[in-house]
Amino acid sequence: MSGEVPPPSGIRRWLRGPRPEAVPVLVGRACTLVGLLDIAAGVLPGFRRSRVHALAEVLPGAFGPFAAALSLSAGVLLLLLAHGLKRRKRRAWRAAVALLPVGALAQLSHRHSLAGVLISLALLAPLLRHRSQFAALPDPRSRWRALANFALMSTGSLLLGLVIVSAHPHRVVGDPGLADRLTHVVYGLFGVEGPVGYRGGTTSWTVAFSLGALGLLTALTTVYLAFRPEHPAARLTGEDEARLRALLERHGARDSLGHFALRRDKAVVFSPSGKAAVTYRVVSGVMLASGDPIGDVEAWPGAIERFTEMARAHSWTPAVMGCSETGAEVWTRETGLNALELGDEAIVDVAGFSLSGRAMRNVRQMVNRIERAGYETRVRRVADLGDAELDRVRRAVDAWRGTDTERGFSMALGRIGDPADGDCLIATAHLRDPAAPGGRATQAGPDAQSGPDAQAAQDGRGGPGRSAGGREGAAGGVDAGAYGDLKAVLHFVPWGRDGVSLDLMRRDRAADPGLNELLIVAALRAAPRLGIARVSLNFAMFRSALARGEKIGAGPVLRAWRGLLVFLSRWFQIESLYRFNAKFRPRWEPRFVVYRASADLPRLGIAALQAEGFLGLAPPLPRFLRRRTPPGRPCAHTVADPREIRAA
Repeated sequence: MSGEVPPPSGIRRWLRGPRPEAVPVLVGRACTLVGLLDIAAGVLPGFRRSRVHALAEVLPGAFGPFAAALSLSAGVLLLLLAHGLKRRKRRAWRAAVALLPVGALAQLSHRHSLAGVLISLALLAPLLRHRSQFAALPDPRSRWRALANFALMSTGSLLLGLVIVSAHPHRVVGDPGLADRLTHVVYGLFGVEGPVGYRGGTTSWTVAFSLGALGLLTALTTVYLAFRPEHPAARLTGEDEARLRALLERHGARDSLGHFALRRDKAVVFSPSGKAAVTYRVVSGVMLASGDPIGDVEAWPGAIERFTEMARAHSWTPAVMGCSETGAEVWTRETGLNALELGDEAIVDVAGFSLSGRAMRNVRQMVNRIERAGYETRVRRVADLGDAELDRVRRAVDAWRGTDTERGFSMALGRIGDPADGDCLIATAHLRDPAAPGGRATQAGPDAQSGPDAQAAQDGRGGPGRSAGGREGAAGGVDAGAYGDLKAVLHFVPWGRDGVSLDLMRRDRAADPGLNELLIVAALRAAPRLGIARVSLNFAMFRSALARGEKIGAGPVLRAWRGLLVFLSRWFQIESLYRFNAKFRPRWEPRFVVYRASADLPRLGIAALQAEGFLGLAPPLPRFLRRRTPPGRPCAHTVADPREIRAA
């Protein structure tokens, strides 16, 4: 067509330079390359004489006549800077803009290298021209970063120092052992001469300057991170929680995970109309949402747009864990992200549940056996429990937890018995006569649930709890009588007005196996009395692969994938959780993970494991290391509109 504009030629595209959105990645890679070259030049004396280093000598980072020490220091700094440049961080841009002119002046004054000046300015030019691309705001941070930096920098300095000390074998006096070399490195990091001697003053000063520079860098970066202002992660405020509860009151029946948005260690962004919201947590640079957006489906795009704008403003990687099929469709349509099926949620319709029939025979037999052991169950709303009994349940749940860390994020509320959660459901199992475990219960309260339909099979939450990304399994052996006759607890959160969703499952490991199944059946039996029509149970990761892989006719790829999942089930309860859920004959609802690119999946997986508590997170800081946030200064992560963040 005559109105079409011809694409620019190759020369014009080259003169125009890289696309603005590609500048941060290119500059970050350039800093990484130069940093590695400078470190190699500072550590390996032969490298400085090679042709490869002829390029490094004219690139930013090789400053001045102290080639070894300064090159090593600059290389470490550039490596630290490169990641921030790739993530478009404003502070990294400022540091690079300050560093490159210094490098150019150093090249001109010490090396008399015009090429080095030109290369420095060539890298500086796109930084200044595309400065708008480096507008990412800070991540949530605390002073634990200082301790982590000290540990990593100290380890790296020791290893690099050991290489430096050993890189001059022909000039070393005697034959010092590994212990002497390590001692020399440690002394050198503090600027003290160690036990290793060298022939020639130049080599000795080179090693001393290099080790001293590493020690100084470790100290300065640690001090900076320790004393810079904290930028704490956002928390759900009382006003935000009230608005979310109002949305759940009107639209909570849509998603079984909706109530978990009320976790108070999440932040929230609302749509411009206030009719929808997305809750999230930032973990290792990943902006991790869970479940579907809360509120009116028609307002979801507005909340999703605010979510993605905030992710861009901070250069966070957006991701969603455990959304429904409808949620995945809306997320992918509105943002261009990708979706991958993660697993299936087990949902039991109360009206169709029964222990009769051949398919439920194993559960029915377990029911009869454990009923004869003398157990009974009670299913009540949290509001119906007294303070003393709630405190007893909390202490038991804490004692039966199998780990020191409370696990859960996407499908866990993280609290029991809060006054605002009176509609939650608690099912408890009791042994009527602990001294005689074989005896039958002699009495039952009006809310007791016993009989054939009040028992179940295997070691559910004491064995297969929710796997990574699900509701935490628990267990921890305690004395059978430590909490009287209380032996197991299930906690459910509301799912609209006619449903509940399993939140937590704990049991005393000294009690008989099968208590978790007993409580699930008891909750299903008590559901009609409480106006509950549907119960959401555990989330089974990769359920469809496990189910299809064991069928006749499954292909070799599917069988191999199932074999890998079975192998991983030794550490992550994948197959056992699927088997546990399948005993109750549920219907399966698929759940999805939404992500930006395939390259983000490993990072997303690590962030999800951290959020769920399967990978270590930093404990609270000691009080003397904390600094209070100045009053009246809101945390940037709680501001819904990125334009307001920029203005702040």
